[in-house]
Amino acid sequence: MASLVELRKATAGYAGRAVLHDIDLTIDAGECVAVMGRSGAGKSTLLNLLHRRLADRVALIPQAAALVKTLSVFHNVYMGRLDRHPTWHNLRTLVWPVRRDIAEIEGTLELVGLADKLFDRAGTLSGGQQQRVSVARALYNDRSIVIGDEPVSALDRLQGADILEKLRARHDTAILAMHDIPLALAHADRVVVIEQGRIVLDASARTITAGDLVPYYGG
Repeated sequence: MASLVELRKATAGYAGRAVLHDIDLTIDAGECVAVMGRSGAGKSTLLNLLHRRLADRVALIPQAAALVKTLSVFHNVYMGRLDRHPTWHNLRTLVWPVRRDIAEIEGTLELVGLADKLFDRAGTLSGGQQQRVSVARALYNDRSIVIGDEPVSALDRLQGADILEKLRARHDTAILAMHDIPLALAHADRVVVIEQGRIVLDASARTITAGDLVPYYGG
């Protein structure tokens, strides 16, 4: 496989404070990588660093859905392709979307079980539904790489498994922060564990068990 991104002794943080230290990480095209670890370990910082490196090839699923709650589900998903339309088309879509866009977005929402919410206001949806809208926006974005920060955290395990399968099917490469150990082992090719800003485990998901990961989530 070709290397998609390589980090060598990388350090990153925010507000003048280092969060990641001496990160060595290579991700190959075609991999599904689960980034795991306790809250505050540095998972989101690592995803942000990878997102900056890969930039315009990435469909992003942020941790907190990041929807415009006063707009419809349709318009929130449409934002996944704002940069691929002229300004006049985007402005027109605010008030008078064309049938082709409506059909494409409705089809994308069917993948996440929300086609019936097409023109509901995003702010009226439950937390799990909002998370699925955020996933639909990434699917509609249609890039080769998806980076997701806890993309199924608000879903039950059955829904989460379905969404992870859809993400894998629609993107060549997936880099996903996750906290659900069984889901990660079932759907990722590789698990990278961060602890106190350092990589402490990097292994094929086929070679490790839940018992290998549980210690990283203890007190």
